[in-house]
Amino acid sequence: MGEVSLIDVSKRFALRIEGSVQTVRALDRLNFTVHDGEVVALIGPSGCGKTTALRIAMGLETATSGAVSVDGVNVKGCGYDRGMVFQHAELLPWLSALQNVEFGLEMKGMRGTALHDTAMKYLTLVGLADSVKRRPYQLSGGMQQRVGIARALAIDPKVLLMDEPFGALDAQTREALQGELLDIHDRTKKTILFVTHDLDEAVLLADRVVVMQHGRLREILTVPLPRPRDDLAKIRASDQFAQTRYHIWQALHAGAPTLH
Repeated sequence: MGEVSLIDVSKRFALRIEGSVQTVRALDRLNFTVHDGEVVALIGPSGCGKTTALRIAMGLETATSGAVSVDGVNVKGCGYDRGMVFQHAELLPWLSALQNVEFGLEMKGMRGTALHDTAMKYLTLVGLADSVKRRPYQLSGGMQQRVGIARALAIDPKVLLMDEPFGALDAQTREALQGELLDIHDRTKKTILFVTHDLDEAVLLADRVVVMQHGRLREILTVPLPRPRDDLAKIRASDQFAQTRYHIWQALHAGAPTLH
């Protein structure tokens, strides 16, 4: 199982502005659930709280109030039931691709043949079986992100959290990795919650799209595209894709959200 729920999650920061301390609301009573095996996109304008929500789900930040649970167990800090992929791969530069993936497994307590075989399994899954000895500076941006995805998957998390994982890549590489992520999801059935600014990406990858504004839930939209989604060019050209994208665009440009 791999169900993650955000329950009345609020987050406030105290900032010193022009000599006085002011409270800034990042999230306000955010509620939604990502079901087992589901892919959900978080989308909204910059500063709406998307990444804050994701970091709280990972345990990297603490909610001011409310709770996050994975399969009914409240999140209290980071844990191996969740894996994180950042916008930049954040690889250790002195380690090879293989060693970067092994690092997380070693932290989990894995040793010996199992350590090597597991790391190789996930590097093969992301198409890097021939690049395991290369260090990050010898890898392209897209290859580095693949290592980051392999590292997150290798610990076998219940939930994969992704913060704009393809946002820093060129368009061609981004499209290639979108297709690879769809293929990985088809094979692993992992629960995935990811942040994106890209409407096309949200529609292509997600089963549902959570639209946020000003730290609050605006709307949750279902993506009616069937899986597997193999032919991305055909999907992009479809009426369903255009209509769903337009509905998300409308939700993003609507007025202030009502209470949920």
